[in-house]
Amino acid sequence: MATAYGIDPAHRYSSVARGFHAAIAVLVIGNLAGGLLHDFLPKDWNVIPLHKSMGLLILVLSIGRILWRFTWKTPAYRPALKPFDLMLAKTVHVAFYALILIMPLSGWIFSSASKYGAAFFGIPVTLPVAKGSPLAGLSHETHEILGYAMAALVVLHVGAALRHHLILKDGVLRRMW
Repeated sequence: MATAYGIDPAHRYSSVARGFHAAIAVLVIGNLAGGLLHDFLPKDWNVIPLHKSMGLLILVLSIGRILWRFTWKTPAYRPALKPFDLMLAKTVHVAFYALILIMPLSGWIFSSASKYGAAFFGIPVTLPVAKGSPLAGLSHETHEILGYAMAALVVLHVGAALRHHLILKDGVLRRMW
């Protein structure tokens, strides 16, 4: 049954899933911008504390999103989706889930092992990691490399969504929006 929006509700993500998607997407894009541009911004903007807080918020929302995904049925992929596109979509989704967990965790570990510590909107949430620990360097490099991977994945994901909506006109984008 089609709705006024042109898609059967059974083929659409739940409003909770769409809310998680939108909130995490906005926070991830904002945090990518802050993380990539903080060296070029005026020092008095001091974006890193906000970056850390948003990263921890992404982690909390991501855990909620994953719990939601495992407890509520997701709509099936479109039958008309080509096998390669289906494999790519599933791979991108798994990669996103991994990144929205590992990136905030690596940043939290790195921050906890730094001289500044970690805070969630001013509330200290430092993990018990020794200052100057080898884990600090590893988590910093992991965080940075995964930041670039996340940026590339976001571009790929948005590009694919626009391709489906504007070129293929197959309704895939309307499953989430």
